[in-house]
Amino acid sequence: MTRLALLRHGHTHWNRAGRIQGRSDIPLDDDARAELAGYGLPQDWAEADIWSSPLHRASETAQIVTGRDPNTADALTEMNWGDWEGQRGVDLIADASSGYRHIEHWGWDFRPPNGESPAEVRDRLRPWLSALRQDTVAVCHIGIMRVILAWAWGWNFDGPAPFKIKRNRLYIVDMKTMTADADPVRLIKYEAPQ
Repeated sequence: MTRLALLRHGHTHWNRAGRIQGRSDIPLDDDARAELAGYGLPQDWAEADIWSSPLHRASETAQIVTGRDPNTADALTEMNWGDWEGQRGVDLIADASSGYRHIEHWGWDFRPPNGESPAEVRDRLRPWLSALRQDTVAVCHIGIMRVILAWAWGWNFDGPAPFKIKRNRLYIVDMKTMTADADPVRLIKYEAPQ
């Protein structure tokens, strides 16, 4: 059985401000670096292949948490948010003319203006996913994780998601059956030296 463990990158100043990052290469902030330094992979993932998005916030998260330089794959780059990139979700929601929708009202074909739909993200992920041959940790973005988990859960971006993506957790997908484990696995938290 080949397993894929998905891990969301650490916080950036855009995350904390509620800005849509998309493909903007915003780095981790100093608080995120300090927090991530206190975490590591569970022992049964120590020998896994390590991959990340080429965006710095993901590749740096991978390096801090695993202590290894990740392989990078363009397929793991965040969803293209088009004209909404850099804007705040709350501002887009407040502007009825923006066309913004909450994720539970997207469907697979919803596309931000000049952006990318979940179906298009799934299509660009397929070759990378089908090439996995051993347990793999992929440090990536919430949009990528949503697409893979939606596929694994059979959720069609219609109604409440059957999963909630949190940081510092591995979301496990069995690649043979394309099914997701019900519960994420927490990263190992190291005790600070006294």
